[in-house]
Amino acid sequence: MQRHIHFIKSKFWPTIAVIVALFVGAGVVFISTLPNSWYQARLAKATHTNASGTATVAAVAYTSNDKAKTAFAKVKNAVVTVQNLQKSASLEDGADAFDSQNKDTDSNNYSTASQGSGVVLKINKNSADIITNYHVIENSAAIQVVDANGDKATASILKTDSSQDLALIRVKSTAFKQVATLANSDQVKTGQNVLAIGSPLGAAYSSTMTSGIVSQAKRSLTATETNNKTVSVIQTDAAINQGNSGGALINESGQVIGIASSKITASAQNTNIEGMGFAIPSNQVAAFIKS
Repeated sequence: MQRHIHFIKSKFWPTIAVIVALFVGAGVVFISTLPNSWYQARLAKATHTNASGTATVAAVAYTSNDKAKTAFAKVKNAVVTVQNLQKSASLEDGADAFDSQNKDTDSNNYSTASQGSGVVLKINKNSADIITNYHVIENSAAIQVVDANGDKATASILKTDSSQDLALIRVKSTAFKQVATLANSDQVKTGQNVLAIGSPLGAAYSSTMTSGIVSQAKRSLTATETNNKTVSVIQTDAAINQGNSGGALINESGQVIGIASSKITASAQNTNIEGMGFAIPSNQVAAFIKS
């Protein structure tokens, strides 16, 4: 009998402990579901309710660190397409038509001979001043500018310098609202990230942006290479194609460090070359405008 009683006692207290633990646990769970419980108060601090009434964990504010997007937004509407218009002459017009095609100002007879890019640097009351390459507007009968929205306006030449391959033109329009800022090109460093913005192949591909680095901050091109004179340029591997001439080469702050002007596509031995584009330094551009 004593052994039987001892056996009951040995099982009794553990059983009681388990039952008590179950009751305590159930009580804690029940209390935590009450509206004013400590658990609900703590949970409220970690959650919020959105407009549609769904409880969500409070989000941490996200700030985009995409410098390319930010830089592009600062310049995109200041980069335009510049079209070199020539008089459309035919044999039916006779030889005189060809001799005087650059003197005729009848816009209905114009056709696009070539296209490049330009950068708005100043907005006046009823006009805007645009920098581009001289070779973009060379021998033009008229100049037409197409903005980022596709709107067209006629431009006139303010000044040119063929030796620097620069031209300043003015377009009569009040549509332009954004100007580009020239950076100090003396502060450009080899290896820094850059973006090229322009109209490769013309207005159909306006506002095209390519990215790369500064391959060489100060590169000298010989007179033989430029067919003019020795010049100092910024070398970049950002894609520069036909139509990019006169466009912007910008830094990650959205400032213009150079005006795209040329590229090397093949060596003297006819070896194909990729990623060798050049831009006229912004300080040279600023000096040209002020001169």
